Amino acid sequence: MPSPLITSRPGGGVKSYYQAKIEAAEHLINVKTQNLRRLEAQRNKLNARVRLLREELQLLSEPGSYVGEVVKVMGKDKVLVKVQPEGKYIVDLDADIDVGSITPTLRVALRSDSYQIHKILPNKVDPLVSLMMVEKVPDSTYDMVGGLDKQIKEIKEVIELPVKHPELFESLGIAQPKGVLLYGPPGTGKTLLARAVAHHTDCRFIRVSGSELVQKYIGEGSRMVRELFVMAREHAPSIIFMDEIDSIANHAGAFKPTGRFRTNKEYQSYYGD
Repeated sequence: MPSPLITSRPGGGVKSYYQAKIEAAEHLINVKTQNLRRLEAQRNKLNARVRLLREELQLLSEPGSYVGEVVKVMGKDKVLVKVQPEGKYIVDLDADIDVGSITPTLRVALRSDSYQIHKILPNKVDPLVSLMMVEKVPDSTYDMVGGLDKQIKEIKEVIELPVKHPELFESLGIAQPKGVLLYGPPGTGKTLLARAVAHHTDCRFIRVSGSELVQKYIGEGSRMVRELFVMAREHAPSIIFMDEIDSIANHAGAFKPTGRFRTNKEYQSYYGD
């Protein structure tokens, strides 16, 4: 019996058929691989979001933190903080926080159980307080102030000299003056003199009226005083000119805890620091 004979047609046949099948399979594999990678990327993104939500849920389930203000650093791992209204405490730092990043007036979060600092918070300044600061150094000079030669000489010694040459006070071992009281009728050059001091010392000029610190609700005025000094320290060197300071002054023998009393007490605490 004669054997069957298998022949192929030119340009076709079994080889070209299976070659086309292989190419189609490779294309399908490439499409499936791309879809798989896309799904893996979506899975990783969803897993990351789930982790963040779990961490946030864990933080929300924990007791709330106290908000404190750094007074000064005590050694390598101790910090003196002020917590309102409890008082001042020496607390520890979390291992993730560098002691070099801790500076005075910094707002920090304290754990409710151990008072350990576990997070650094951004400083919060009331918009009304930020508007009190003049962005540029005033252009007023001592030559614009007439008839106050004696006062100009005294204010140069008390304000300008400590700003320009603090090393003189350190070498003598005496404390630098905290400020001066300018008094007199309206229009006698008090504000102009203060602006001239800021100009000659190249300091930021912050003008605030004492009546603006006397707020309707108890605690608002003292909060504004606190934020005022925080803003001044952030933009140091700066000069705070407080007009109508008698608006927050207390009468002799007045100990009633009013808004004016609390504002004056907060001002004295920061002025003393």
